[in-house]
Amino acid sequence: MDSYTQKMNFFGNTDPEELVTKYGSPLFVYNEDILRRQMRRVAGLLPNHRFTSNFSIKTNSNLSILKIAYEEGLNADAMSPGEIYALKKAGFPSERIFYVSNNVSEDEMQYAIDEGVIVSVDSLSQLEMFGRLNRGGKLSVRINPGVGAGHHDKVVTAGKKTKFGVAAQDIEKIRDVAAKYDLHIIGLNQHIGSLFMDYKPFLEACRNFLHYAEEFDELEFLDFGGGFGTPYHKLADEQEFDIETFKKELDALLTEWKKTSGRDVLFKTEPGRYIVAEGGVLLGKVHSVKENYGHKYVGTDIGMNVLMRPELYDSWHDVEIYREGKPVTEGEREVYSVVGNICESGDIVAKDRELPVTHEHDVVCILDAGAYGFSMSSNYNNRLRPAEVLIHSDGSDSLIRRRETLEDLMRCFDI
Repeated sequence: MDSYTQKMNFFGNTDPEELVTKYGSPLFVYNEDILRRQMRRVAGLLPNHRFTSNFSIKTNSNLSILKIAYEEGLNADAMSPGEIYALKKAGFPSERIFYVSNNVSEDEMQYAIDEGVIVSVDSLSQLEMFGRLNRGGKLSVRINPGVGAGHHDKVVTAGKKTKFGVAAQDIEKIRDVAAKYDLHIIGLNQHIGSLFMDYKPFLEACRNFLHYAEEFDELEFLDFGGGFGTPYHKLADEQEFDIETFKKELDALLTEWKKTSGRDVLFKTEPGRYIVAEGGVLLGKVHSVKENYGHKYVGTDIGMNVLMRPELYDSWHDVEIYREGKPVTEGEREVYSVVGNICESGDIVAKDRELPVTHEHDVVCILDAGAYGFSMSSNYNNRLRPAEVLIHSDGSDSLIRRRETLEDLMRCFDI
C-alpha cells in the first residue's frame, strides 16, 4: 500500500532518507509541482472579474517560494517592514504588495508609505496616525464585521472578541477621520479567520462585506480575506476544500453585485495556508523509542522550535514513518506520542497516534508543514533552525535555505 507522499511522488528522484543524509535533519522539503498547482488554483479563482489572489508571506517566507508565487501571477500581503523587504527582494513591485498593518509604530507605517505600498489600517487611532504621516494619501481600512470563523480561537481574526479591524458600527467615524486628513479610502479589507473547510460561512461573509462598499465612494478594491482550509487529516480521507463550487458561487455573487451596484472594483482574496501547506513536509530522525508508565513515545529531533503549530494551536499533522527510504505501511502498529528534543512538556508533535512499530534511525515525515512551519521556527533552547529543500518539477532537489550553524547564534552579539 502506498503512502500519501508516494502517491504524490512528493520526493521526486530521491527519498527522505537520502535527503536527511544529504542535507541534515530536521529538514523542510517542498514540492514545486504541488506549490504551483495550488497557486494556479487560487490565481484562477475569478476569471470573469478583475481579481488578484494574494500570497501571505507569513505562511512561508522562503525567497525561492516567493519567486514562484510571483511567476504564477500572485500578489502578496505583508505584515511588517521585513516582509515588504523580502517581497521586494523576491521581485514583487510595490503595486503588487498590500501592507496589512496591526498596531504598528509611526516608523513602521512611514516605511510602508515610503516604499509605495498600499497600507491597510485596522483601528481608528492608526487611521489618525496614517493621516498625520500622509495627509491626502490613499489607503485601505480593515473592517471587523462582528463575526469570525476558524479551527481554534487563536486563528479567529474577526468577531466581537478579537483585536483586529475597525468595528463595522464605526464606519461613520472612519469617514470623519478620513475627511479630517483629506484621505482617500480606496480599499476595504476583512479577514474572518483561518482553516475553514466549509466555504458557505465565508461566502456569506463575502455577501455581507459587499454592503460596506456602499458607504465609500472612492473604492478601487475590495479584499475578502481568506483562510481556505487544508485537509490536515488526509490519511483519514478528509475531503479538500471545495474550491470549484465556491468559485462558481462567488462568481455568481459578484456578478450580481456589480450589476445591481453599477460598480466594477478590483476583487482580492488571501487564501493563506491553502497555497503552501500541502506543498511542504517536515522530515526528522527518530533518536529514541521508550515507554513511560504505559505511554509510548517516539523521540525525534522535531522540536517545537521547528514546528510550533501543534503546541500553539493543538494542531493536527498526519505522520508517516520511513525506513530504508520506503514508507512503512504494513505490519504491527502501536500507539505513540511523537515528541521533540525541547525541554518543555508541551513539546509534542503528534499525541497518541497509531503508527507502524517505530525504531531508532527511522525517518518521521510530518505532512502539510509548508505553511507556518519554518516561518514560526525559532532558536529556543539555542537549537538551530533547519534547512529547506525544493523538489523541482524534473524530480531533482536543491537547497533553498541553508541550515543554521552555531556561529549564526552569535551573529547579533558584539563579541
